Amino acid sequence: MLISALLTSVAINSGLCVLFFVLYSVLRKQPTNYEVYIPRLLAEGNSRRRSRFNLERLIPSPGWLMRAWKLTEGDILSSSGLDAVVFMRIITFCLKVFTFAGIIGIFVLLPVNCTGTQLHQIDFTNFTSNSLDVFSISNVNNGSKSLWIHFSAVYLLTIFICGLLYYEYMYISSQRIAYFSSSKPQPHQFTILVRSIPVSAGSSVSQSVESFFSEYYPTTYLSHIVVRRTSKLRNLLNEAHNLYKRIIHLRSEPSQNKFKRVQLFGNKVDLVDHYEKKLEDIEQNVRLEQSEASLIEDTRAAFVSFKSRYAAATVFHMRQSINPTHWITEQAPEPHDVYWPFFSSSFMRRWISKLIVIVACVLLTILFLIPVVLVQGLTNLNQLEIWLPFLKSVLSIAFVSQVVTGYLPSLILQCFLFVIPPIMEFLSSIQGYISHSAIEKSACNKVLWFTIWNIFFATVFSGSVLYQISIFLEPKNIPAKLAVAVPAQASFFIAYVVTSGWTSTSSELFRTIPLLCSLCTRCCRKSTDDEVPSIPYHRDIPRICFFGLLGITYFFLAPLILPFLLVYLCLAYIVFSNQWINVYAPKYETAGKFWPIVHNSMIFSLVLMHAIALGIFTVKKVPLASTLVFPLPILTLLFNEYCRKRFLPIFVAYSSEVLIKKDREDQNDATLAEFYENLANAYQDPALMPIQYSTSSENLSSPLLSSNVV
Repeated sequence: MLISALLTSVAINSGLCVLFFVLYSVLRKQPTNYEVYIPRLLAEGNSRRRSRFNLERLIPSPGWLMRAWKLTEGDILSSSGLDAVVFMRIITFCLKVFTFAGIIGIFVLLPVNCTGTQLHQIDFTNFTSNSLDVFSISNVNNGSKSLWIHFSAVYLLTIFICGLLYYEYMYISSQRIAYFSSSKPQPHQFTILVRSIPVSAGSSVSQSVESFFSEYYPTTYLSHIVVRRTSKLRNLLNEAHNLYKRIIHLRSEPSQNKFKRVQLFGNKVDLVDHYEKKLEDIEQNVRLEQSEASLIEDTRAAFVSFKSRYAAATVFHMRQSINPTHWITEQAPEPHDVYWPFFSSSFMRRWISKLIVIVACVLLTILFLIPVVLVQGLTNLNQLEIWLPFLKSVLSIAFVSQVVTGYLPSLILQCFLFVIPPIMEFLSSIQGYISHSAIEKSACNKVLWFTIWNIFFATVFSGSVLYQISIFLEPKNIPAKLAVAVPAQASFFIAYVVTSGWTSTSSELFRTIPLLCSLCTRCCRKSTDDEVPSIPYHRDIPRICFFGLLGITYFFLAPLILPFLLVYLCLAYIVFSNQWINVYAPKYETAGKFWPIVHNSMIFSLVLMHAIALGIFTVKKVPLASTLVFPLPILTLLFNEYCRKRFLPIFVAYSSEVLIKKDREDQNDATLAEFYENLANAYQDPALMPIQYSTSSENLSSPLLSSNVV
């Protein structure tokens, strides 16, 4: 039954993959503006509308495959930055790991598992009724010498992954330094954020900042900008921007009916005039709010700029006050990466918000056990018939039972997981992070560990919440219980890889959700914007890392999962290479700071594999193998500690050697004086910029917000 369900799942997802590839090849030739393939080309002005029908545009073309395959790391670095390079190296890292693991697993471990007699012999005349257990380590006889092959495989994979992790960490670290050294002067390299600024009576935040840094850093201090609270102002600006887009749309469509009733029993009015008057009123309110916001200094925060990178780094790393809760310094993000709504008024308020987020994450994790229990009920047909006896006649149909038990559970789980990344991103946004990149990094960690707990552990230990808690209250029994529970869920996780991996990657080409959102926006709001999307790292990196965990833990237990993971990774490599060329454009650059998250998840996966190996060799009555496995997690954690000391500081901050060398190179830069002038206003809040609006038709394409500073 499990094999039949798996084949059904593969067939359904293979059909989806083919469908998405064909639709993508067709849609990429269309002159539409929908967010499928061409938003980046539209923004760069490379898309042209054609007025006449052209059959060639409707014929699928495989050319994009060749372009994606030939894409080099240098091409990605020049077009999308180092973060994109690191993302692609995560995929290639997993490809290398599972290619090595697949050779051992499929050609060595799988035949050993099949020749075991612990379970019933395989009846090839009725093959579809057998479980995948015959391909797993469960079929190897207790005490068999063949288990030493699995023991050797665990050691080999551990050594290979640790060596590859070391190489990747070293390579990405060197690329991060090289990327910084080759960059032009950037505002965030010379700027820090200072929060919890103490203000004496009769003084202002701006005066306190000026007095403090002029006194203690007289030779290196350059300028500062006080952060204002502009949440109310942003709502007005959004409303004004939406009205402005409507006016542009109405003026660009002469045939459209512009006379409508704005009230139920009112007279028909000219919509253009109506919106222009409304926009003028909003514009007046914006100016008033900007004036008020400029006078109120309630955030006690400021961006402070210095004359050199080394000076900014020195201030950032040093404690500025006797009171640790005053003059708190942080590295400033890129100006367009600043998350302006984050600023809280006090140290205590930020601490409380972090505590609330932790509680919310724990509650969300517990509540998510409900769909997990539902999914586990679907995988057990007998249990499902007990719950819903009226479906017994329907479930007796072979195809229906195969789809329900093989495909539907992982699909339902994937639908529930779809809402987790946005929720985690929202929770991270209220923790007080100062940039979009920091929020996404935090959300990435949350989504990853949420997925590991709720998809892996909750599925493996399917049962009551109290049972799951009791498992971890008895640490000595964890390896033995993992050894029994993990191999039993092999068929579910293979189906999960196909459902979540293959389908999500193929649907990445079609971008179904953005397409539907774009259609609804255009129909309801008459929007003409062509916004270039950015890749959601907090969604895609945890998915790849989780599949990495599945591949590592099931490598010696059920190696049949490895070919499915390799197909997913090959598909992901081609698809995301294409997306970097044609779809995604980075909104910020962290210079590879997502890699430590991946490194930690791989170390955790290795330690988990060792714990399972320790338990399974004990259950299989090979005590010597269990004893010899015990040093592996210790050595792995020591290796991780070495990497943490050796490489992680490079991802936290640049060294004095690198900063001073870069500052000396800039001394001969003739444009540095102009850069300092622009630096003084680089962190000006966009909400405080003056509004420029003109009713003349010549200026309809001019931006609503000016880049000039008041």
